[in-house]
Amino acid sequence: MECPRCFYLDRRIGVGRPPGFPFTLNSAVDALLKKEFDTHRAKGEPHPLMGAYGIDAVPFRHEMMDEWRENFRGVQYFHRPTNLIITGAVDDVWVTPQGELIVVDYKATSTEGTITLDAEYRAAYKRQMEIYQWLLRRNDFTVSNTGYFVYANGSRDREAFDGKLEFDVQILSYIGNDSWVEGTINKIKECLDGDSIPEMGERCEYCPYRDAARLYERS
Repeated sequence: MECPRCFYLDRRIGVGRPPGFPFTLNSAVDALLKKEFDTHRAKGEPHPLMGAYGIDAVPFRHEMMDEWRENFRGVQYFHRPTNLIITGAVDDVWVTPQGELIVVDYKATSTEGTITLDAEYRAAYKRQMEIYQWLLRRNDFTVSNTGYFVYANGSRDREAFDGKLEFDVQILSYIGNDSWVEGTINKIKECLDGDSIPEMGERCEYCPYRDAARLYERS
């Protein structure tokens, strides 16, 4: 997530921070997983992974699913107190026999170690899922606190590449808590309406660059 200073400069002044590298392989895995789960969605049946992990659900069929997945559209909610439209593009949504929705996020990586959600940078993944849960609840759906990360882990122990990557797929569960979202939206509004540029984030990689560039221009 952006630090408050970068967020302010981007939205208020129009000085966007440099974009990151496109993760094209990850995007390809996402697209293929969506196609795979969509096959089972059309049949109204669970994916074999759900059975393997004891998840009593099927891919959710809804007329808005394609839009919910679309970047810059996604699941939307108009937050009246701040006059902001909050959006988030989900990877997938499953549904239990009781009609409770489950937020699902696809992730791709390649590691020889055990995949967990404990890494510091993966805290952003958890917040991302919690925002999706919050958005669906604000759209009057019953949403489970438990969400799932479907992780595709590219294998490195094959004898040769042979023009293809092979993945081991596993599911990690996460119990979300969206109680922080409302307060954060209010802080975002305060930041945008403020007259002073916020202090830079403690770990922001872009703010020092901006400061150095400004100093160089003045020299």
